[in-house]
Amino acid sequence: MRLALSEISTVNASFPEDVAAYAAAGFDAIGLWEFKLPADDDANVALIEEHGLTVANCIPAVPAILPLRIPGLEGPPDPAERIESICSSLHRLATYEPESVLCLTGPLGDRTPAEAHAIVVDGLQRVAEAADAAGVRLGLEPIHPADFDSTSWVNTVDAAVALLDEAGLDEVGIMADTYNLWDDPAAAAWLEANAGRVTGLHVAGRPDDELGRVLPGEAGGRERELVTALRSGGWDGSLDVEIFSTPDRFWSLPVEDAARRAHAAISRLLG
Repeated sequence: MRLALSEISTVNASFPEDVAAYAAAGFDAIGLWEFKLPADDDANVALIEEHGLTVANCIPAVPAILPLRIPGLEGPPDPAERIESICSSLHRLATYEPESVLCLTGPLGDRTPAEAHAIVVDGLQRVAEAADAAGVRLGLEPIHPADFDSTSWVNTVDAAVALLDEAGLDEVGIMADTYNLWDDPAAAAWLEANAGRVTGLHVAGRPDDELGRVLPGEAGGRERELVTALRSGGWDGSLDVEIFSTPDRFWSLPVEDAARRAHAAISRLLG
């Protein structure tokens, strides 16, 4: 398995700083966040290749069909504008030849469940069509139930699969995340039995407090269980460490230190 670090983990560093630090720490790949990318995609690709990295999972500038309620990531309020933005991002991010590009439903907001559901099904169908045209693999990410009101009303693997089945989108996969699937009792068995449908894996620990994610291995063994399940199922994608944090915790570290710590943690997880 390849080892990757998602750029949100070093949110205060620039894209060039991320590339240099991740490569120096020993990572094989970088998880791109579109909002951090400079405008010149050809130069960005050249820099990634110069440092010997590949691209793991990408997060579009507007990652959800319905507006997020996360400070700094809200984006435009109109779902039609959001869907158009995601489709545009898919074509841009295809330049980087990523393992996958993820999308989210977004939260219900002020809509009824039926209204939100209809918008998301239509949006997923349009986004999936754009992904197919761009030649990139699309993954829908279920989110932890604690983030129901801010990020997504799809909170388990089974719920994500059911939504995709209803939309007739067998070609769209599941973007897994150990933090988000921490309390999903069916996740490990599903991942092992359906590893081929998993487009990517974000890895982080889920602590008892509400101050953000921690490095793999720092909050118990669930991330090891989920990674092991995928490996047992024959999955060979990147283990993409993704740490949402706070300014006084992981996000306070210099990019070089953060990358070294993340690489050491995911390496220990693999044993």
